Amino acid sequence: MRRSIPAVALVAALALAGCSSSDAPAAPSSDAPPASADAATSVTNCGVDAAFETPPERVVTIKSSTTEALIALGLADRIVGTAFQDGPLPDGLDVDEPLPVIDERMPGAESVLALEPDLIFSGWESAFAADAVGTRAELAELGVATYVWPTACMSADAPTEVTFDDIAAEVEQIADIFDVDASGVLADQEEMLADIAPDDRDLTALWWSSGTETPYVGAGQGAPELIMDTAGLTNIADDLEGGWSPYGWESVLAADPDVLVIVDSDWNTAANKIAYLEADPTLSQLTAVQERRYVIVPFAASEAGVRTAEAAASVALQVSEIAL
Repeated sequence: MRRSIPAVALVAALALAGCSSSDAPAAPSSDAPPASADAATSVTNCGVDAAFETPPERVVTIKSSTTEALIALGLADRIVGTAFQDGPLPDGLDVDEPLPVIDERMPGAESVLALEPDLIFSGWESAFAADAVGTRAELAELGVATYVWPTACMSADAPTEVTFDDIAAEVEQIADIFDVDASGVLADQEEMLADIAPDDRDLTALWWSSGTETPYVGAGQGAPELIMDTAGLTNIADDLEGGWSPYGWESVLAADPDVLVIVDSDWNTAANKIAYLEADPTLSQLTAVQERRYVIVPFAASEAGVRTAEAAASVALQVSEIAL
């Protein structure tokens, strides 16, 4: 249960806790049904135990994956602030009023706690740090619950792979916390997945997320691997651990992938990445660059969440249009 504490007191308490911490050990569903008065859910999230005696009513979301999950579940009216959004909402995920933005990047504790949230829902575990919104232990002391999108766990319970069953289970857990029905969201995703025709030409691919001198690419255990595999592509970096990893251009040149999956973001657009490839004397010799075999994925759809099925369907469609 969230204790009602004035925002100024919350910030002051969090500052004191931070000083002493070193001494201490698819398309949206219909409107969410009313919460049950006796609803209670207990979860272990990134190694942290959390109990929700009642569904959260005031939520701050950090990263697009969390915002989009709540909107898809019909919970947009619970969002009192957003931060570090990776791009605009996709078609089909609509809100009646623009969601309030706290910060374009990682917010600080003061701006978040001023909204008196009873839950901070983050797509990155790193949000819960003393130099960000505060540690999970500090926030719990203040009566503010915390939750990380499970496939983003790093300190504990880090996934060794990501599957659509995992994502479905995560959506269901979020729905349980809020005491709403996830079946419509999951049915839409299952239908989307069922319509995907994986490419059967044994094409290899590189998932390029960011970086130029050293590219940061989709590795073998995260959403990029799941999306490419679902679309029928073989990831040339699938031997790397984790969801994303640095990967030298020398390795890319040696593998000479058939397709380049390029992540598009406001701060590092796909157009800029393609221009970089085509202007480089060496990288421009890659077969995929010579033949312009580019597949584009929005950054906001590149992390595990309610858009992963949509991303896989989009990649599969774009690959099907590539002529060899």
